[in-house]
Amino acid sequence: MIRFESDYTQGAYPQIIRKLSSINFEQNEGYGEDNFCRDAAQKIKQLCKSPTAAVHFFTGGTIANLTMISSLLRPHQGVIAASTSHINNHEAGAIEATGHKILAAPSLDGKIEAHQIAEIYRDYLADGPDHCVKPGMVYISQAAETGLVYSRKELEEISKACRRYNLPLYIDGARLGYALAAKGADLDLADIAGMSDAFCIGGTKLGALFGEALVIVRSALQRDFRNILKTRGAMLAKGWLLGAQFGVLFEDGLYFEGAKRAVDLAMKLKDAFAKKGFAFQYDSPTNQQFVILDEKAVNKLWKKYTFSIWRKLDAAMYVCRFCVSWATQESEVLELIKDVEDL
Repeated sequence: MIRFESDYTQGAYPQIIRKLSSINFEQNEGYGEDNFCRDAAQKIKQLCKSPTAAVHFFTGGTIANLTMISSLLRPHQGVIAASTSHINNHEAGAIEATGHKILAAPSLDGKIEAHQIAEIYRDYLADGPDHCVKPGMVYISQAAETGLVYSRKELEEISKACRRYNLPLYIDGARLGYALAAKGADLDLADIAGMSDAFCIGGTKLGALFGEALVIVRSALQRDFRNILKTRGAMLAKGWLLGAQFGVLFEDGLYFEGAKRAVDLAMKLKDAFAKKGFAFQYDSPTNQQFVILDEKAVNKLWKKYTFSIWRKLDAAMYVCRFCVSWATQESEVLELIKDVEDL
């Protein structure tokens, strides 16, 4: 079977495996205080043009989201997020388990708009604020779970709304590399850092064996964060396992090259489906493509490929997610394209 169902199930770049193997028997400082973590953090801060940022490494996205979000909120506060967001649907109630409510903004495409932030905050003020969950921050994903990307204009408007209501903006960048490489993208890491208070750079879905890098831009949010890491069980004793991986990803542009390559292949696949007359649930410019297929096409492709059924539209039509990753081979995409042409 040729896999197109995810971008995190494959291993890691050979460069990363070689790096980890080469330092396997070295003794290093523990808990992320080693030279590998320091060097990786410095590379990230340089790319973000944010020398005063704090960079912390996590084993996965859910623990990064849980730790960052819970650190920002007081007991009576909640987080504004799209109803379709990852924290609202696919993190097993992790945020709620910390005692905080997700204030879900209706969304059909995975994104929220600045006016929704304003409306939620105004509704809170109008509905007797002493008795209601207070909006305490805003969470967005870049790219969104639907593969869509916030433009510079959209992010600027969201950032302004957050500043207006004194709401920290946290960006979940599990697929940030693919968003930066998207066709028509007009943002870079420095822009992300300049418009947010904290954001995550995903490594798990972009060539690392595992790991996410959390960048806390606003200095006031950095205080005692290592204590919070420990409290949440997020402080890895062998932290160099994470630092070494991100050092490789950002050493010679590997992170960005892998993302661009995946997006370019995804666009070839998208064009093939479009030329065959298939429609899309979302007009995604990233590595995830959401194609509407009938049952006959699904069954035929399923004999050879694995992909995700995103949802069922009706008795015979399905939204199918085809996910191209940093490790997907061009030959695999070309083979799928040929089979799409034969549908």
